[in-house]
Amino acid sequence: MEPPGPAAPSLDFTVENVEKALHQLYYDPNIENKNLAQKWLMQAQVSPQAWHFSWLLLNLDKVPEIQYFGASALHIKISRYWNDIPADQYESLKSQLFSQITRFASGSKIVLTRLCVALASLALSMMPEAWPCAVADMVRMFQAEDSNVDGRARCQALLELLTVLPEEFQTSRLPQYRKGQVRSVLAQECSSVFPLLEQLLQQQDSPGFIKQKVLKCFSSWVQLEIPLMDCENLIQAAFTSLREPELFDTAVEAIVNAISQPDAQRYVNTLLKLIPPVLGLQEQLRQAVQAGDMETSHGICRIAVALGENHSRALLDQVQHWQSFLALVNMIMFCTGIPGHYPVNETTSSLTLTFWYTLQDDILSFEPEKQAVYQQVYRPVYFQLVDVLLHKAQFPSDEEYGFWSSDEKEQFRIYRVDISDTLMYVYEMLGAELLSSLYDKLGRLLTNTEQPSSWQHTEALLYGFQSIAETIDVNYSDVVPGLIGLIPRISISNVQLADTVMFTIGALSEWLADHPVMINNVLPLVLQALGNPELSISSVSTLKKICRECKYDLPPYAANIVAVSQDVLMKQIHKTSQCMWLMQALGFLLSALQVEEILKNLHSLITPYIQQLEKLADEMPNPSNKLAIVHILGLLSNLFTTLDISHHHHENTEVKKLPAAQGPNPVVMVLQQVFQLIQKVLSQWLTDAQVVESVCAIFEKSVKTLLDDFAPMVPQLCEMLGQMYSTIPQASALDLTRQLVHIFAHEPAHFPPIEALFLLVTSVTLTLFQQGPRDHPDIVDSFMQLLVQALKRKPALFLCSSLDVQALFQCGVLSLKFPEALTVKASCGFFTELLPRCGEIPPVGQVVHENGKLLVQAVLEGIGGQASRSLMDHFAEILFALSKHCFSYVSVWLKEAMQQDGFPSARVSPEQKETFSQQILRERVNKRRVKEMVKEFTLLCRGLHGTEYTADY
Repeated sequence: MEPPGPAAPSLDFTVENVEKALHQLYYDPNIENKNLAQKWLMQAQVSPQAWHFSWLLLNLDKVPEIQYFGASALHIKISRYWNDIPADQYESLKSQLFSQITRFASGSKIVLTRLCVALASLALSMMPEAWPCAVADMVRMFQAEDSNVDGRARCQALLELLTVLPEEFQTSRLPQYRKGQVRSVLAQECSSVFPLLEQLLQQQDSPGFIKQKVLKCFSSWVQLEIPLMDCENLIQAAFTSLREPELFDTAVEAIVNAISQPDAQRYVNTLLKLIPPVLGLQEQLRQAVQAGDMETSHGICRIAVALGENHSRALLDQVQHWQSFLALVNMIMFCTGIPGHYPVNETTSSLTLTFWYTLQDDILSFEPEKQAVYQQVYRPVYFQLVDVLLHKAQFPSDEEYGFWSSDEKEQFRIYRVDISDTLMYVYEMLGAELLSSLYDKLGRLLTNTEQPSSWQHTEALLYGFQSIAETIDVNYSDVVPGLIGLIPRISISNVQLADTVMFTIGALSEWLADHPVMINNVLPLVLQALGNPELSISSVSTLKKICRECKYDLPPYAANIVAVSQDVLMKQIHKTSQCMWLMQALGFLLSALQVEEILKNLHSLITPYIQQLEKLADEMPNPSNKLAIVHILGLLSNLFTTLDISHHHHENTEVKKLPAAQGPNPVVMVLQQVFQLIQKVLSQWLTDAQVVESVCAIFEKSVKTLLDDFAPMVPQLCEMLGQMYSTIPQASALDLTRQLVHIFAHEPAHFPPIEALFLLVTSVTLTLFQQGPRDHPDIVDSFMQLLVQALKRKPALFLCSSLDVQALFQCGVLSLKFPEALTVKASCGFFTELLPRCGEIPPVGQVVHENGKLLVQAVLEGIGGQASRSLMDHFAEILFALSKHCFSYVSVWLKEAMQQDGFPSARVSPEQKETFSQQILRERVNKRRVKEMVKEFTLLCRGLHGTEYTADY
């Protein structure tokens, strides 16, 4: 069957056609037909004919899908096109909707809900002027006797209408000033709703489903910021409903929503009255825990946490009630320590963690005297919390853990990270005493020979220590030496414990740098763990931390570290990313040695890889060769990323370094030795972007680390890059060229080869543009970034007679029209950097004056709707730069461009275009204002101004 709309030129929105399209949407197996039907139906819903066909589709002889579409169309017309409805039709529309809701009270629930949403939308748009007591009227209308409709069905329809009214308000598109007005009217009208809800909950003969609707309705209304004291009776009734299993979930939701509204903290007396009923749930909670009823324990915990977390400050302020609040805190502690392993036997404890942050923040925010009082009460509570959290962080038995799914293991890992973050936070409250307490417990555990402890217990205590040491400076702690002494005594029987031992040593690496005499206590453990593939991540990351933090104390151990690392690398124990980290660790380690020692170690470390690479360079390219080549090049890159024998000036933002040791840099010597081999590999793999990228990465990492020391390599590298790029242009070569421009721009001795390379890659890229650059957005992106760097660091490059500035300008304009956002962003950056140079670089000034009109045209096209809205700030920056640096020209160009009919969009009028042009020309100081103008204008051009799409914009 042909779709009625898109296939036919006229959009004939009749009842018959709508029904055909709906049939197609629901039953046609062809996905394209479904999509066409959906598109057509969306147009039908917003058409003027929708007022006519919607009512007809609601006939009781139609199927629910058709009736639902009719009700939805009415809702869309009322909510989005309110201004199209003449005021004299409000009343008839209202009464029609009332009668339809009455008809559907015993009919299809989904249609009834849509009709209620439509009437709710109508009420929100009419109140308070056109419909003063809307809610009271609704209640009255449905309470009136109607012999055709059964009372229970009427009651359900009324509850549905009252439930969707606040929900529709939350999502409505009312302007801000109207929202405030309507919210306060609704809050007053709750006096018509709450007595009815109370009555229905208290009536003995009210069936369960009605009570459930009542609780849902209450839940919906409390989100309108209704004073908590007005909700008191219904909250108490909801507490009573918690005893009825079928009402439990809905009652929890209602209580939590009521307690959690931001305004509730003003009603302290009501909050105090809520503590006893919450504490009264403890027996039900204990029974649920014993029976393994996770849903009930979860719900009760949510209520306790909602009261504690949202109102701890207000309740702490009531000093005379400190005991009842402490009882609530202890109830939450029970929820934190709920028996069973998260997430398999319980899912409740994780809900409570934020509460402990909030309570601590509130206690520490009091003035000193009050804080001291509360510290006395709550320090013991927080010490208990630490014990509870470390117990919850314990792994289950190996047998039990073996049955867990990978998803459960991952959830448990995240849960432990959350516990770790909480412990770190609690340190602020408990301070050094917390570390002492953990150390004492660990010491007792490890030295108690009579009662051997489980590895889980040891692991959890160490994990607590590691959580704190990772982020808190423990250099002044007097227990760390003892801990370092204890670590070798731990009998490591399984992977989880070994991992935690490794991460704990890693967390203490800064401490080890200050106490190098202790390094030998733990380094052997780390080197031993390197040989175990199961400890790959923890052992390698720990070695890397030690090599980074303690490198000046490691020379005595260097030979051993290198030997063990070489061994595990050769045996291929670790995955690729850990091999790369290991190379970075070795780079840090070697940096602190004497140059001849570095060279000796580099020789033994790299030689096997160089031999392998020589062998690979002679073979025909194939996929497994490629993996091996990329791996070896990656290892070299990572080694050179951290191997740095000079010391950087961190304070100085300019790229400067202190003088290095005399003689050539070891990295440069190695690079010079392998340079020909790398060229040979490259010649075989020139067409492969990944291999080219890996080669460029070696030099890019080295340049970034060595800075000026890299100078001896510059001529041969520039020559190689030029040959590479001339043969097959690739983005990574441009990125490396950009790096060279950045670092050597102010070095007259080293710059000539870089200048020659810049001119060469520019001319090759311009040729690429002539052939059609659309298939190479990455090259265009990198090229634009290279031009930006050249303008920033060496604008004189644009004075070269061999540089075709006009062609560059035209390429930039072309790049602004690419669909890839990153490429367009880079091109905008080029113009933002180029335009301010109009005065100082004559060729640039001349090209801009001759071709600027093209740029204005392209920018306006982008703003008019051709480019993604996320790029508007970047286009705004070009307009700002034009207006600031080429004012006399841009006023003419803007005028000429805007005179074109339908440009930059058919949706904007000549007046709107004129206003925009004038605004842009007037604003030459405040860039933020120009960005706002462009955002505003692009919304007009796209027909989105004043719609829901602008809300987050």
